[in-house]
Amino acid sequence: MSEILVPVSFGELLDKIAILQIKSERISDPAKLTNVRNELSALEISWMAHPAAGHDIVRLRAALKAVNERLWVIEDDIRLKEQAQTFDDAFVQLARSVYIENDERARIKKEINLALGSSYVEEKSYQDYRAKGV
Repeated sequence: MSEILVPVSFGELLDKIAILQIKSERISDPAKLTNVRNELSALEISWMAHPAAGHDIVRLRAALKAVNERLWVIEDDIRLKEQAQTFDDAFVQLARSVYIENDERARIKKEINLALGSSYVEEKSYQDYRAKGV
């Protein structure tokens, strides 16, 4: 086995760690779980070895994990609807919630990057879908 080391923002690293933590809690297949835990361990070691790990960002990390947990449920639910070919109002709401939650996820990652002085800051450029104030 081999690996590649690439520079990433703190937000991206902590997002990946949060997703792997969720997978390690929810996946039951032993082979998949071994792979997930292997990657999680490597990333946690890299994170803990960096001076930024000493900063108090517990609230941001918890928020990032929470949004990823919501996305996990949404993805499961929308795939069940897709499998059943049920494209009702609930399907539409689930589909919309994916980008709403992903926008929140991007916001938290950016806040982490700014709080920790990351050399890299992910930027998004999407059409603003939120209703304008009247």
